[in-house]
Amino acid sequence: MAERALFDRFLSCHVCTETFRDPVSLSCNHSFCSSCLQEFWEKTGNKNCPICKRSSKEDPSINFSLKELADLFSEKLKGASTEMGKEKKEEKKVVCEKHSEVPYWFCEDEQRAVCPVCEFSLHQSHKVVPLEQAVSELKEELKSELKSLQDKRNKHKQVEKTYDDVIQHCKKQELSTERQIRAEFNKLHQFLREEEESRLAALREEEEQKRKTIMREMKRIKEQISSLSDSISAVEEELQKDNVSFLSSYEATQSRARGQRSLPDPQLVSGALIDVAKHLGNLSFRVWEKMKDKVHFSPVILDPNTANGWIHLSDDLTSVRRGNTEQQLPDNPERNTKYWNVFGSEGFSSGKHSWDVEVGDHPRWAFGLAKESVDRKGELHASPKYGIWCLLHRDGKYTYGVGETLRVQKSLQRIRVHLDYDMGKVSFYDSEDMTHIYTHRDTFTEKLFPYFNVSPAGDAKTSDLKICQTTFLFKMKFKVSKYSDQ
Repeated sequence: MAERALFDRFLSCHVCTETFRDPVSLSCNHSFCSSCLQEFWEKTGNKNCPICKRSSKEDPSINFSLKELADLFSEKLKGASTEMGKEKKEEKKVVCEKHSEVPYWFCEDEQRAVCPVCEFSLHQSHKVVPLEQAVSELKEELKSELKSLQDKRNKHKQVEKTYDDVIQHCKKQELSTERQIRAEFNKLHQFLREEEESRLAALREEEEQKRKTIMREMKRIKEQISSLSDSISAVEEELQKDNVSFLSSYEATQSRARGQRSLPDPQLVSGALIDVAKHLGNLSFRVWEKMKDKVHFSPVILDPNTANGWIHLSDDLTSVRRGNTEQQLPDNPERNTKYWNVFGSEGFSSGKHSWDVEVGDHPRWAFGLAKESVDRKGELHASPKYGIWCLLHRDGKYTYGVGETLRVQKSLQRIRVHLDYDMGKVSFYDSEDMTHIYTHRDTFTEKLFPYFNVSPAGDAKTSDLKICQTTFLFKMKFKVSKYSDQ
């Protein structure tokens, strides 16, 4: 203790009374913390020593020997403090100094350990139990809390892993989508390049035809100019002859001149210039119209983020099939995980909407519409009870989702789905002749999404269900037909 007091005396700053930090020494040999001395001088407005008041003319420098001693002293104090803390922590806690060996009680009213000898009278009306029993029960409660915390942590880790999967899948989606975007634009660029060359070729062809026409006309004009020049020269020579010679050849020269003079005056050919308006007029619109025949439009686009891992979609997201391998996909909230389902990317909350689905000879499928809130992870059946209005096909039989077989005259190859949201109807038709198959009637209160469920195709020729645009002819027939579902 005396040693520590000695060190405290010589290694403490007079200003802050703490162990030196970056100590500096003045010419009077008094030492202070560098920051303390600067702060003291700023407050007093002079550079006098805080102890002896002598003026310091030079800026003090750090006393490295003193700094080393102060740092060593600080480390020693820190180590001693840590050891004392450990010793206190390791001391056994005693409830009662007088009766340290007596089995303690636990007072449930006051929630603390008590000495049964000293505090017996104070806890006669309280509920007390042996300390070991209380500790055992509390540990069981804490173990339960620990289990809940561990479960909570596991859930967080599971979500964390899912997010890791989402990040990886997003990167794959980005690369794949970028590749497909470039491929689609390459097709459009190729079409535009070919269309550009075609129109430039038409322009060059017209210019060549116009040039040939003008050259023919110019050749004929030159021939006429040459003939007229010869006639002019003959007349000029005739005028220079003597009288007898002039009279003898006059009639022939006059006849020739009159023949040339009777020729019609030359006229510019109409349409000799390039028809610029034909080449440039509404150019982009006419190219766009032509492009419409080259591109495909689908009234329904499938959402890959909702597809079950066994469901495989085409690159343009308009065809769906049950694959032979399960894809490793993140379990995002939108995804269907229990059944082989996939939904459309756009939902409907009003109006009329229709699209065709080519099914060919595929043996097992279901499609129609599903409400947005259907359970995508748990139990889900293709019926209105579960929020799905659809048509099902199982091995040659057609049902509307609740088991009853529908009467169909022939095997359906292409089926029309028609939603009238406001009237609460989902109808199905044979697209070939618009024969009515079945209509669900309900009251819709939330957004509906196109719904598809596809089983393995087996030996069938058709493995994919393909979404098609309804043709104009079908649309007209659809408007004027008298539907049997009315």
